[in-house]
Amino acid sequence: MNRHEGLEWTKIPEKLENNIEKMQSLNEMERTEGEPDVVGYDIEKSEYIFYDCSAESPQGRRSVCYDREGLESRKKHKPENNAINMAATMGIEMLTEEQYRALQKPESFDMKTSSWVQTPSDTRELGGVLFCDYRYGDVFVYHNGASSYYAARGFCGSLRV
Repeated sequence: MNRHEGLEWTKIPEKLENNIEKMQSLNEMERTEGEPDVVGYDIEKSEYIFYDCSAESPQGRRSVCYDREGLESRKKHKPENNAINMAATMGIEMLTEEQYRALQKPESFDMKTSSWVQTPSDTRELGGVLFCDYRYGDVFVYHNGASSYYAARGFCGSLRV
């Protein structure tokens, strides 16, 4: 319940029932083992905010390159997909570094895995991409080439309803 302080639960099902597309996105988050949960409410936009809250980077979204360009640049051992396309297909957004840090406040996630996060365009144009993990009581941000992928790296997403 520490993720849900001040939220009116009776309004959440109503919001979801009125938006089948968002329900499908939540289902995809759950199907890929993201364990989506409500983490906030945007008063200005009247939207509930869901994040993946699985203990580690969602199992069904690991072993992927960052984006299509990174995937296509691999000459050997290409993974089946990339994080940017997966998120778009699911109808969700990859977490930003700021959102990733906020996710870690109520409890610790990604203590054995790591997650791609949205990368600033200037960094991406130079061939780099960012990922984060949580170790030693802190969030660490690292860089990699976009074509890299690892069994223990996936991505966490967000959805506004």
